[in-house]
Amino acid sequence: MKHTILLLLITISASLNAQMESKENWNTLGMVTITKEYDESMGMEIQKPIVGIIAQQLDGKEVELSGFIIPLTGKLAQSHFMLSRYPQSMCFFCGKAGPETAAQVFMKDKKKVEFTEDKVTIKGILRINATDMNNLLYTLDQAELIK
Repeated sequence: MKHTILLLLITISASLNAQMESKENWNTLGMVTITKEYDESMGMEIQKPIVGIIAQQLDGKEVELSGFIIPLTGKLAQSHFMLSRYPQSMCFFCGKAGPETAAQVFMKDKKKVEFTEDKVTIKGILRINATDMNNLLYTLDQAELIK
């Protein structure tokens, strides 16, 4: 009986730690300053994100992020999609959040993930894009669905 309770407590603790790590990673990735500058190629002023030094330290490292799948090609199973910290009604592309709240995801071995409106947790290698304004600020490569 004691072993069962101990195992249950360890399992609950590991789950809570993973949830906290994911939330902390979004908080860290949220350390972005937005500046405005004129872009000659676009002929207009654009907002340029500057990633904070702490967030930069995650570049190239495996991280976990929990969020909502924003499908790129309909609500089908996909191996490339966007993960948003917030539900679709509040996501970056809906104008209610900043670029630091979303990441594009490329699944390991092109494994497809079924669309769901429930929150999911993904782990992968974080890539920070601070220069190409035509792509998302964050990418998870070699990603795997945790839950």
